[in-house]
Amino acid sequence: MSDQLPARYLSDTDLKRYVPVHVVWEITLACDLKCLHCGSRAGHRRPDELNTRECLDVIDSLAALGTREVTLIGGEAYLRKDWTQLIGAIHDHGMYCAIQTGGRNLTPAKMQAAIDAGLDGVGISLDGLAPLHDAVRNVAGSFDKAVDTLRRAKAAGLAVSVNTQIGAATLPDLPELMNTIIELGATHWQIQLTVAMGNAVDHPELLMQPFQLLEVMPLLARLYREGLDRGLLMNVGNNIGYYGPYEHLWRGFGDERVHWTGCAAGQTVLALEADGTVKGCPSLATVGFSGGNVRNMSLHDIWHYSEGMHFGRLRSVDDLWGYCRGCYYNDVCRGGCTWTSHSLLGKPGNNPYCHYRALELQKRGLRERIVKVEDAAQQSFAVGRFDLITERIDSGAKVSSVSDSGQVIKLAWVNQGQQSPEEGRIATQLSLCRHCMQYIQPDETICPHCDADVAAAEAVHLADRARQQEIMNTLTGLLGIAPSTLTRDTQQR
Repeated sequence: MSDQLPARYLSDTDLKRYVPVHVVWEITLACDLKCLHCGSRAGHRRPDELNTRECLDVIDSLAALGTREVTLIGGEAYLRKDWTQLIGAIHDHGMYCAIQTGGRNLTPAKMQAAIDAGLDGVGISLDGLAPLHDAVRNVAGSFDKAVDTLRRAKAAGLAVSVNTQIGAATLPDLPELMNTIIELGATHWQIQLTVAMGNAVDHPELLMQPFQLLEVMPLLARLYREGLDRGLLMNVGNNIGYYGPYEHLWRGFGDERVHWTGCAAGQTVLALEADGTVKGCPSLATVGFSGGNVRNMSLHDIWHYSEGMHFGRLRSVDDLWGYCRGCYYNDVCRGGCTWTSHSLLGKPGNNPYCHYRALELQKRGLRERIVKVEDAAQQSFAVGRFDLITERIDSGAKVSSVSDSGQVIKLAWVNQGQQSPEEGRIATQLSLCRHCMQYIQPDETICPHCDADVAAAEAVHLADRARQQEIMNTLTGLLGIAPSTLTRDTQQR
C-alpha cells in the first residue's frame, strides 16, 4: 500500500476524461455545533434527505464514474443513523472513505463501528487554540472534544488530519496550533480561508482582509518548512494562493512542476447535498451551481450533460474581470477559487484573496479591503454581497471600488449554454525562475517578476546542485557507504 499513489493523485487521463476522482458528500445537515462561520448553516436535517436505498444507489453510481475517494461531511455525518452502512458500501467498492468532523460526539462506540465498516481516515476541525476554537464553533468545550476524538482516531490506526480555517483572528494561534497538532500525532494539516457564505456573512468580523495575506503567506511558508522537519505535511486548500514566492513549496508537496491550474469543480471534483442535489464543489452556492438532483436524473447524466456542472469546463479568460482579467497568470489560474470570489462579489473571476495580487498592489502603494453591503438569506449556502475597495496603504484614501465601478455583476460565463468540451483542459506547465522562485511562462527569457536572466539563474541553480552532489559523493567515500545506501537512508528519514 505504501507504494501506491494517493487516491486524489490526478493523471492526465483523469483531467481529459473528467473523472470525478474526489467526491465530498453532505449526508445530513444535522449538527451538534453552532459554528459562526458555517456556510451551510448546518444544525437541523434537511427536510427531504436521501433515504438509505437512494444513498446506496448514489454510491454505485460514483463507483461506475471512477470515483476513488469519498469524504462524508455534514452537519455531522455520524448523526445519520445509517452512516456506517454507507461507509461499508463505499469500502466494498474499493473507494477510500474518510469523514470530516468537529468531533464533539464521535464516541468510542461510533468510531469503532465506522472502523469496522471500513472507514479509512478522519479529518478533525481545529480552528485555533481552545479559546478561539470554542468561540468560533460556538460551543464551550468543543476544542477538548475535538482533541480527544483526534487522539482516539490516531490510536485506532486511522489516517488522521486536521483542518483549520483561517480568519481575521487566527494568525497568532497558528504556530502553537501546529505544535499541538504534531503532539497529537496528525500527519496532515489542511489550511483554508474562511469564506463569506452563510453564517460567516452574519459575522463579517471573522473574515480576513485581503491585504492580510501579506502577513499570512510568509507565516504559512515558515510553518510548512518547520512542519516537514517535524513530520507534518501542510496541505493548502483551494483558496490559499496563488503564485508569488511560495507557490512552489506546497502545491506539489515538493514537486516544483506542480502549481495551481484552476478550479477543479465539476472536472475532477463532485459534491452532493443531503437531499440529492449535485454540485461541482461542496462549498458552492446551491443557486446557480446546481446540476440537478439524483432523484430526477441519473448521476451519470448530471455529471456528463448538465449545464450547471460545467462552468469550470466552459470558463475562459473572457470570464475573468477586475484585476484577474489582466493578470499575468490569467489563463492558467482562471481566477482562483470559484467559491471564494463568487461568495464575496456575486460572480467568480475576480478573486482578491491572492498573494501575487496583494504583492503587486503593494508595489503600487495599494491594498484591497472588503466591506459587507448585503446580508445573506437564511438558506444553506446563501451568499450576501461585499464591496471590494482599493485604497492607498499610506493614507487609507479610497482609490476605487467594485460598487462605484458601474459593472453589472451577473452570474454567467461567456460560453454558457454550450456543451461541455469533449476533453478536459490540460493547463500550461509553467517554469520556475530560480532567482526569485516565482512561476513564469515557459517561453520567458527575462523574468517578468525580478528581471533576472532565466537561463543564467537556472545555470547557477544547476551548478549549486552539482556542488551539493559532489559534497555528498565525497562524504560517502570518506564514510565508506555506498551512495545508493545513503540516498535510501536519507529518503527514509
